[in-house]
Amino acid sequence: MLGPLTTSGFEHKWWFLFVFVVIGLVGLYVLALISRRRRLLRFANMDILERVAPTGSRRWRHLPAILLVVALLASTVGLAGPTHSVQIPRNRAVVMLLIQVSPAMTATDMAPSRLVAAQQAGRQITEQLPAGINLGLIAFSGTPAVLVSPTIDHQATMTAIDKLQVSYRTAVGDAIFAALQSIATVGAVLGGGSGAPPARIVLESTGRENHPPDPDNPRGEFTAARAARDQGVPISTIAFGTPNGTIQLDGAHVSVPVEDDALKRVAQLSGGHAFHVDNTAELKTAYASIQQQIGYETVRGDNSTSWFRLGVLLLVCAALAGLLINRTLPN
Repeated sequence: MLGPLTTSGFEHKWWFLFVFVVIGLVGLYVLALISRRRRLLRFANMDILERVAPTGSRRWRHLPAILLVVALLASTVGLAGPTHSVQIPRNRAVVMLLIQVSPAMTATDMAPSRLVAAQQAGRQITEQLPAGINLGLIAFSGTPAVLVSPTIDHQATMTAIDKLQVSYRTAVGDAIFAALQSIATVGAVLGGGSGAPPARIVLESTGRENHPPDPDNPRGEFTAARAARDQGVPISTIAFGTPNGTIQLDGAHVSVPVEDDALKRVAQLSGGHAFHVDNTAELKTAYASIQQQIGYETVRGDNSTSWFRLGVLLLVCAALAGLLINRTLPN
């Protein structure tokens, strides 16, 4: 009913000078009480007053004044223009979704398979992004393929996700570089006089890069992550699978354990966040967090209404308390 009463700052701090007025009113109230008591001591028989005055009334007679003071203080906070953090949907951003399609993603340690789980995550992220975000899709194995260039037509990405095909080898670094190129291209078009729009990469992988095998190679994933950081593009990584993943390759069982340490390093180097999922519940948590990061931005919003509501509520309570306790409005 009241709304959040949190604050992160104030737009008109000089209104807090009104607190001195409130303090002055409290002082006048105290002086009035002292003066009233002196008059009673001078002209009244205190023994008789103590016997006839209701005990409950004496105990609660200051409540209306206290509520009135708190109401004035709450209203003062409202006048000072309190602000708080508010999340609003982005209407100008670029997101590149990178999904690994090498044979390691066919492991069934995540039901029904890592690749299907990655497709589900991709669809969930796509469905929940604000309509104004430009979303692109890259499928990568030995070479990256830009299936959808960044566009606000999110249905195109959904359709492409459903048609992913498995291919050999894994080149995470090349995929990141391809994503950065797509971001730069659309950023040049969308930027205009207000600068390039914010961008982010979402990387879904097992973390096993083998092309090139050295992640610090000029085409390696760590090198690409540093380039992303230099361009202000954080990478959110999702590692799919467990250490016990296996696949059938040429009639033999091949171990394909998830290597999330590499993906954690990619996220760290780029300034992004890393997630490791090996079940549906963890996957939902990961994509919900990523969706919040890339779909919304935090801004300072006005929060004075909540404080004014509190002030009015306390003022009404003060009036009612005055009528019920003292049979009059508080002075």
